[in-house]
Amino acid sequence: MSGPPFIDRLPEEARGILADAEREGLRVRLLGGIAILLLLGDRFDPAFARPYRDIDLFCHRKDGRGVERLLAARGWAPASEFNALGGGRRLLFHDPESEAQVDVFVGEFAMCHELPLADGLDRPGPSLPATDLVMTKLQIVELNAKDRSDLYALLSGAEIEPRRLADATSRDWGLHHTFELNLAKLREGIAAGEGPQAALAPVEALLEAMEQAPKSRGWRMRAKVGERKRWYELPEEVERTG
Repeated sequence: MSGPPFIDRLPEEARGILADAEREGLRVRLLGGIAILLLLGDRFDPAFARPYRDIDLFCHRKDGRGVERLLAARGWAPASEFNALGGGRRLLFHDPESEAQVDVFVGEFAMCHELPLADGLDRPGPSLPATDLVMTKLQIVELNAKDRSDLYALLSGAEIEPRRLADATSRDWGLHHTFELNLAKLREGIAAGEGPQAALAPVEALLEAMEQAPKSRGWRMRAKVGERKRWYELPEEVERTG
């Protein structure tokens, strides 16, 4: 086959998956780095370009089986044991000819924290809304360089809804705490020249919205315990195949 290797054409493959899903009436949206790339389009700063090795998807709970069939028809091989154990909430596929993978979150997103993302499936576009993509990155307890880069791209290139994010954190102290820690790290990175100045105002707006949002009784009770008790989950490790 002429042209770039398949692993370098994953954004094109992601578009194909979404087109097939739309034709079949499946509610599917992108997450992750490719989601950010396609959502931003011309607003994506090339300074944050990076290789992509995964396509991350979020689908409605009732569409999980349909997504399985769709990916198999496109040549993606299922991780049979993993899918049998966790197929009600997460599915994994790999390309037999490369290290590319597809990770599908079915009906819920639960990693270091659980996030309320299902209503984002009703929003237009190739991905979940920009604010939801920000939350999927901010919930990572140990941000790596790739995650920070993705966040800087989003915060400097998309319209973020502080209230939507603050509504989620106002009910969950652990989520609030992780977001607060990571936003502080991003602010420090901007001051050090790692991130763009255009991301600073959104970072400050998110921190302010979180601080000002009314907190639930459960939030206030958990805040008294603080870091004496672990406030996040340890996400399941997924071995790369292929």
